[in-house]
Amino acid sequence: MIKERIIQFIEYKGIPKEEFYLKIGMTSASFRGNAKKTPLNSNAIENILSEIPDINPEWLLTGKGEMIKGENELVKTKITPYKLKTDGAGMVHQEIPLYELEASAGLTTLFSSDVNQIPVDFISVPNAPKCDGAIFVRGDSMYPILKAGDIVCYKTIHSIESIYYGEMYLIDINVEGDQYLTFKYVQKSDKGDEYLCLVSQNPHHAPKDIFKSDIRALAIVKLSIRYNTNV
Repeated sequence: MIKERIIQFIEYKGIPKEEFYLKIGMTSASFRGNAKKTPLNSNAIENILSEIPDINPEWLLTGKGEMIKGENELVKTKITPYKLKTDGAGMVHQEIPLYELEASAGLTTLFSSDVNQIPVDFISVPNAPKCDGAIFVRGDSMYPILKAGDIVCYKTIHSIESIYYGEMYLIDINVEGDQYLTFKYVQKSDKGDEYLCLVSQNPHHAPKDIFKSDIRALAIVKLSIRYNTNV
């Protein structure tokens, strides 16, 4: 069954199941119990082949051949395989755009498809996870993990319900009409589902509960780069 082979593939790759199901527009319920035997439609199969280009289509559909495409096949299709940070590998020759945010600009401006953001440079990191962009760190709330001047590469999160609690995020918050841009760990709040708890690495910054509705935009931190000297 195709669904069983999909589970076999993502377990082999170490891909988080919920994240994978979300990317192909399905839920984990479709891969449990009797639902496992229900055939996938053509749109779901197309999404899988698009999101995971190194999977062998023949193996996926028939179970024949190797699970992973050979190197020659990937070159022929002109597809560069990648995995997310949680997969344990990365995109080959990925160029990550580096942006310099002005004080008045926030993530909503940076992420907007209506605004032409021009990178100040591009970063190429071997085996980097798939990233949408990079910015310079401002502030000391995550010190010593992050310090001012570090570069952080991020992946845009389009739904607040896709948050992985305990991970570090770049967050754009509305604070009484003013924009507040910060790096924080995101945890569940004791105040209820309408809130998130933002936690700093720096002990001088106390945890803070905020309304989910006050978050204007957010991105998960995928990697950081630090310069130890300017010389």
